[in-house]
Amino acid sequence: MLLPHRKDYYLLFFVKHTSGRHWVDMTPYAHQDNTLYFTNPTQILVNEELAPAWGTYLGFTREFLALQPTAALQDLPLIQNPHHGHQLRLNTTEAAFVEQVLAHLETEYYRPGSWQHQLLSAHMSVLLTYLSRLYTEQLPGPDAAADQRVLTAYQAKVEEHFREVHEVGAYANLLNLSARQLSALVKAQSGKPAIKHVHERLVLEARRLLVYSEQSLKEIAFGLGFSEASYFSRFFKRETGSTPLEYRTSRPPRKMS
Repeated sequence: MLLPHRKDYYLLFFVKHTSGRHWVDMTPYAHQDNTLYFTNPTQILVNEELAPAWGTYLGFTREFLALQPTAALQDLPLIQNPHHGHQLRLNTTEAAFVEQVLAHLETEYYRPGSWQHQLLSAHMSVLLTYLSRLYTEQLPGPDAAADQRVLTAYQAKVEEHFREVHEVGAYANLLNLSARQLSALVKAQSGKPAIKHVHERLVLEARRLLVYSEQSLKEIAFGLGFSEASYFSRFFKRETGSTPLEYRTSRPPRKMS
């Protein structure tokens, strides 16, 4: 029986040797040796043919990316996946490099200690950056269309102004578009509402500050443009399922460098 299912995390599957086939959304992928398959959260997966496999699975969450010191990993082509690809063919040298980094990750994962998080982050940064280079080489895609350029410009404006600008209409004015035009273009190109981009960026920054800084909840709220700490708390709980205080106390304390 074919059982469609979703993952709530990013999944990388490096196949050294196997057979069979799986589907990502409506696209089939016949398994090939020395190939890396990857999916993003919420996509529908179906394992059509099960077969013995020699390789390595690696899963990581949006939260893991959000807790990195910079937003660079979230912006990598492999994570953004603008061309909706889900496999990368690796030559002998590329496969050996990927295997080596995966081995380092496995070693650190089973070696807890004060340096574990930093080393896991460093190895993940190397892996995702390397795979993103392969992504751009193998899935170059056409030149960005006008609508894609609007999305890119919108994301850049959000990155620049998210602390003080929370409304889509204000971003539309910055881009010389109507709010209706911007909302439609962003939803068509990214698959999610324009306001969601703003909310996700606010949550990302809030998570960083809650984990890495000693700022009070009130300081974080005002720094992110909320007029009341209570409003910030309601917003954060709506977006994440936990209050800022619950989120902070559930994470080991760290300081920003």
